[in-house]
Amino acid sequence: QVQLVDSGGGLVQAGGSLRLSCAASGRTFSRYNMGWFRQAPGKERDFVAAISRSGGDTYYADSVKGRFTISRDNVQNIVYLQMNSLKPDDTADYYCAAARSYYGVAANQYNYWGQGTQVTVSS
Repeated sequence: QVQLVDSGGGLVQAGGSLRLSCAASGRTFSRYNMGWFRQAPGKERDFVAAISRSGGDTYYADSVKGRFTISRDNVQNIVYLQMNSLKPDDTADYYCAAARSYYGVAANQYNYWGQGTQVTVSS
């Protein structure tokens, strides 16, 4: 089992940057594929990015490709989401998630979730 704590959200102007962090407890962090999702008010939770257990593979939603970067530190048990060139449409609650055996975009395939961190991008 793994527990996830999301942090790093805040208010930023359009064009700015934020780095989200997701700290994981437990000794088995490196056994999980990790993902970031986001949910805007009144909308469904959408996939943002995923990273494989080793960090060797990453995958991004088209809407963030080229602007966001997912990475992980398997020693510190942290996964990051570096967000650059932020747009007002990026405003949402952001959640990290862990999957034991799944690597992909489907939220219902992830086993554990962080509590979320709010990102607001002003125009």
